[in-house]
Amino acid sequence: MVVYELSEEQVNKVFRALADATRRDIVRRTLHAEISISDLAASYDMSFAAVQKHVAALEAAGLVRKIARGRERIVRGQPDTIRHAQELLSSLEEIWRQRISRLDDFLASEDT
Repeated sequence: MVVYELSEEQVNKVFRALADATRRDIVRRTLHAEISISDLAASYDMSFAAVQKHVAALEAAGLVRKIARGRERIVRGQPDTIRHAQELLSSLEEIWRQRISRLDDFLASEDT
């Protein structure tokens, strides 16, 4: 089960963006509902410009999308990108589980 629908560069952007707690919270919130950047900014103890920069980093990683609605910019989470990252992590987990299983088998054979 190898699924690599994101380029190596895109994978790096996704995980770099998700390394920050504020960005993870923005993604979580925007996956549940669309929210304006103004409403997001009101939720954090940082400037509007700082929240805009977080949203820009998330947008560059494909984790959210900004939509113009009148004068407001609405942020919407992109579940497909999250799904692709999750599939990548699952495939890596499977590789490590297989390696650990082979190591267990090897160690068990050494005991006999």
